[in-house]
Amino acid sequence: MQDLTQPQRVHRCCRSVQMATKSKLAQISLIFACGTALFSDGYASGVIGSVNTILRRTYGADNVNAHNYSIVLTSLSFVGTIIGMLTFGYLSDKMGRKFGMMAATGIIAVFSALSAASSGAHHSLHGLLSMLSVCRLFLGIGIGAEYSSGSVAASEQSEAEGIGNRLQHGWFVLATNTIIDFGFVIAAFVPLVLFWIFGDNHLRAVWRLSLGLGVVPALALFIWRLRMDEPTHYKRNSMASSKVPYWLILKRYWIPFSGLASVWFLYDFIVYPFNLYSSTVVDSITHNDDSLTVVLGWNVVINLFYMPGTVLGACVVDYIGPKRTMISGLLAQALVGFIISGLYTHLTKHVGVFAVVYGIFLSLGEFGPGNCLPLLGSKAGPTAVRGQFYGTAAAIGKLGAFVGTWAFPPMIEAFGGAATTRGNTGPFWVGSGLAILSAIIIFFTVQPLDHDGILKEDEAFREYLEQHGYNTAQMGILHDTESIETTPSVIREEVLKKKAQVVV
Repeated sequence: MQDLTQPQRVHRCCRSVQMATKSKLAQISLIFACGTALFSDGYASGVIGSVNTILRRTYGADNVNAHNYSIVLTSLSFVGTIIGMLTFGYLSDKMGRKFGMMAATGIIAVFSALSAASSGAHHSLHGLLSMLSVCRLFLGIGIGAEYSSGSVAASEQSEAEGIGNRLQHGWFVLATNTIIDFGFVIAAFVPLVLFWIFGDNHLRAVWRLSLGLGVVPALALFIWRLRMDEPTHYKRNSMASSKVPYWLILKRYWIPFSGLASVWFLYDFIVYPFNLYSSTVVDSITHNDDSLTVVLGWNVVINLFYMPGTVLGACVVDYIGPKRTMISGLLAQALVGFIISGLYTHLTKHVGVFAVVYGIFLSLGEFGPGNCLPLLGSKAGPTAVRGQFYGTAAAIGKLGAFVGTWAFPPMIEAFGGAATTRGNTGPFWVGSGLAILSAIIIFFTVQPLDHDGILKEDEAFREYLEQHGYNTAQMGILHDTESIETTPSVIREEVLKKKAQVVV
């Protein structure tokens, strides 16, 4: 055979690069297909804050606040999310990630539409708010299912062959937490745009459409996910058809799980009430004299500060590691929180200055724990029970959000009430103190996470099980040549070596 000419070699080289690039883009798209549905979590959680503001102005603050409807609407979705996380954490481990993701998008689409159509008998406000509350509960179940299946699948896809290890953590962050934060931004912007369109005389259309538009991303993702396959790590390490040794798992992972779950509780206790009441905070700063355009507009500005924090965190997390990123974000957030508390009187004299500093406080939270809790939670445990490990830790976090939505109003009253400086600064003192506590817990309980962490942990987990007499041959849903053809190259080499050892 003749040697290839120089143009032929260049052409072949370019073609190889193009094929490798195309394969990498395809793998990255799978990460986003798994994680992007978390946009619905950010949107649904964020939009209810603006909807609450609109409901109070449409039907009267006294009527909406009766029987704590305002708080019930924001907290019931957290109850549903906890149920969804726990239920689908188990189902995604036993029935597959794709099953959980498809079910999640379907639930979100249905109950977003029903939320928008909420109505009471004889047009009663009590019936309307009751139906809306129930819809929020079931919508939360869909959101929880998304965490336990979509986020878990995204973490496994982030270590698929072709991704490389330079931005494994960063791609996961961009496909999950950054998407959630983008959902918060859109959730603040959509009611503002609808208010511009319909005006003060048609506020019912504003809040109904704000809720109903949550159907669009859910349906789009349902179609996108139809052709998806299970992640390779799940195929190889699943215990779907074997007995799960929960006691052995508990003995090995209880320390990192406890640390992550407790910090997740503390973080959500802080961040969700701050986000949910951001429009209320701005409303009080502007003394309730401004139009909804001003209130909702400042809400958009505040939510935009989530984005630089999460994007910057995604850029650095692969270089300094998730553990260091989270601790640095927590300590920086605590510092800014103390500054807000100490200078609150001066900051609130200028709404723009307060919005910037308050936004930095939220942004630093996303830079650290907002990005890294899902990352560590989805990669610190073994693939066999990743859905349950992640889902339970995240559910404990959502429990913190639920507690926070109920605790913040009494907390503000205990500090002197919303009309006082102490009442408004109290939550910042508490939040900053909890951020420091969270950094200490992470430092002592969580190990640094390397690249290819899932692969390394799964191999260590197999060795651990074998040392305790568990038959690891029953793990996985692939067999023989199929598993070798579809697993990443590193795993494939290990499987071939083990088979060669058996032959010898």
